Amino acid sequence: MTSDILTRVEGRTGVISLNRPGAIHALTTPMCHAMTEALVSWIDDPAIDAVMIDHAEGRGFCAGGDIRMLATSGAADGAEAREFFFIEYRLNHLLFVYPKPVIAFMDGITMGGGVGLSMPSRYRIATENTRFAMPETGIGLFPDVGGGWFLSRLPGRVGQFLALTGARLDGAECHALGLATHYLASDTLADSKQRLASAPEEIDAILSDLSITPPPARILGNREQIDRLFASDRYEDILAGLEGDGSDWSAKELATLGHKSPQTCKVALRQLKEGAQMPDFAAEMRQEYAIGARVVQMHDFIEGVRALIIEKDNAPRWNPATAEGVSDALLDTIFAPLPEDQAWTPLEIAR
Repeated sequence: MTSDILTRVEGRTGVISLNRPGAIHALTTPMCHAMTEALVSWIDDPAIDAVMIDHAEGRGFCAGGDIRMLATSGAADGAEAREFFFIEYRLNHLLFVYPKPVIAFMDGITMGGGVGLSMPSRYRIATENTRFAMPETGIGLFPDVGGGWFLSRLPGRVGQFLALTGARLDGAECHALGLATHYLASDTLADSKQRLASAPEEIDAILSDLSITPPPARILGNREQIDRLFASDRYEDILAGLEGDGSDWSAKELATLGHKSPQTCKVALRQLKEGAQMPDFAAEMRQEYAIGARVVQMHDFIEGVRALIIEKDNAPRWNPATAEGVSDALLDTIFAPLPEDQAWTPLEIAR
């Protein structure tokens, strides 16, 4: 088992700790395999009543996935990238349907792949250190790991706003929106984990006892603008609305969107629209895998990683360069189901 994942049993609780601090615990394929193996081994273990997921050290819970690998693979044949998505999405789905309570500690940077680990968990703990975001429009990917399911079910048009802008939320905002179920002070986490490990049947009471009142959630003060100006599922309408609004807030968000991949923004809006109607989480992940298998080999993702992560010139040259240039036909191609022999499937667990 990879040392980037530490697993242990404490009391009646299985613990998974992400242990890749140099990369802010960004996920690799072996890490996803290791977490899946641990979760599967605990499903029918009568000594395990709950699971906790946290990070071993450092300033982030999980900053995402191994973006460099994905871009390198995408520039070649895409096979390694597709393998990563396939395994990661199986892990996301396993957490979503897991029969025992899972508690995720979102203490620090929680982005991309970290969102995919925390959002399917039954209990999601935010702290004053939490920085939550889905920043994929900035690198030409798309808000995956179940983003089409979770973001589309947030209040009003907040999910669309987060998907398009990549806005970062603090722990108080996560709690106010329901992204986090509880808000704890970070200096009480060690005590909470110890108490949860020894009495997992009392999760609700323990977390309620340790929870504190979070600070005011800034995003709630922007809900009117978000719901009004991000109301459309047509990206051109959102851009026009922001341009015509005239407020400082809309000017700031319009400037933010000016740096994002138009293709990714249109993919995200369609993804959330269709995600809201998905019959179950497996169907969502099946569609996201089809999207991911394609966009990882497309220009915008490879260019976005070059500009923001490899060369760091922060000047990606998107193609198409405008929202109008991203045709419905292109989106149809990206969203088309894969052939059955290439499609994503959930993990089958022998019981």
